Amino acid sequence: MRFVTYDRDGTPQPAVLRGAELVDLDVPRILDVIRLGDDGLRLAAAALDRPASAVLDDVHLLSPIPEPERFVLATGWNYLEHFNEGIGKRNDTVVELPEFPSFFAKADTTVIGPRDPLPYDAALTEQLDGEGEIAVVIGIGGRNIPVDQVPRHLFGYTLANDVTARDIQRRHGGQWLKGKSVDGTCPLGPALVTPDELDPQVPLDLTYSVNGEVMQDATTDLMIFTIAELVSSLSEAMTLQPGDILLTGTPAGAGYARNPPMFLAPGDEVVVASSALGELRNRVVEQSLTTYTPHAAQSAAEV
Repeated sequence: MRFVTYDRDGTPQPAVLRGAELVDLDVPRILDVIRLGDDGLRLAAAALDRPASAVLDDVHLLSPIPEPERFVLATGWNYLEHFNEGIGKRNDTVVELPEFPSFFAKADTTVIGPRDPLPYDAALTEQLDGEGEIAVVIGIGGRNIPVDQVPRHLFGYTLANDVTARDIQRRHGGQWLKGKSVDGTCPLGPALVTPDELDPQVPLDLTYSVNGEVMQDATTDLMIFTIAELVSSLSEAMTLQPGDILLTGTPAGAGYARNPPMFLAPGDEVVVASSALGELRNRVVEQSLTTYTPHAAQSAAEV
C-alpha cells in the first residue's frame, strides 16, 4: 500500500492511495497506523473498499509523517563515489573509509512536503545544497536487531532531500547536525510505500536534478552498507521506535563537490525521483527564517 497525508481544510489527513484516488483513513495520523502494526494495515486495506475522498492532483500533499515525534535519523558516506568526491573538501581532515556506518540526526522541524517551497535565507546561508536519498520508516521498534530480522521491522520506504547549508556546516566545525537542521529543508514523501509494493530483488533507482539537470543518478546496490545493515547497526544499544525515519545516504554528485561548486539559488527547482517511490519537486524561494513557517513559504512561492 501507499500512504499519504494531505491538507484537508488546514488539517493533516492521512489516506491510502488507490491509483490516483485518495481514501481517507479513520485515524489522526499515519503514525497511528504504524503503531497498530498488522491491525493498522488491515484497517487501511478495508478502507480501500470505500468511495474515494479526493483525487491526487486536487490536493496539497504534506509529508506522509508531517510532524515526526523524534529527530530524523540519517546516514553519511554510504555511497563509495560520494565518499571519494568529498576527499580534499573536508577542511583538510583526513577521513578513512568507514568500517561502520556514520549516523547523524536532523531536527524534526526540517520536514516539509513533496511540493512545498524550500526556504532560502541569504542572511544565514549562501551554500544550500541538495542530496537525494531513499528513506525508510520503522514499523516495529527494537534494539540490537539482527540484519536478517530487519525486514520485519520496516514499515515502508519514501524519498527525502537532505538539503544542507554547507557554510553553516563548516563554520560549526564540519559536524553535520547544524548544517543539516535548517528549518523547512527536508522534503519527505510523496508516499510511504510498504515493502510488499516493491520487488526485493530489484535495486531502487534514485535521481536528483536541479532545473532539469541530473546531478545524481544511482541505485541502492551501490550502497556501502545495505539498508538492513544500516538499521541493524543503528539499533545496536539504541532503541528504534515505530515511526522513526532513517535517511540511508546520498550518491555522488553533490553540489559542493563539483568544480566549481553548484549551490542552490532562489527560483531553482529541485527534483528527487525514483521509479518505485515517486518524486519530490520543490522550488527554492527567498524566505527569512526569522519569520518562517511552512505556510508562509507557500504563500511566498505563490506570489
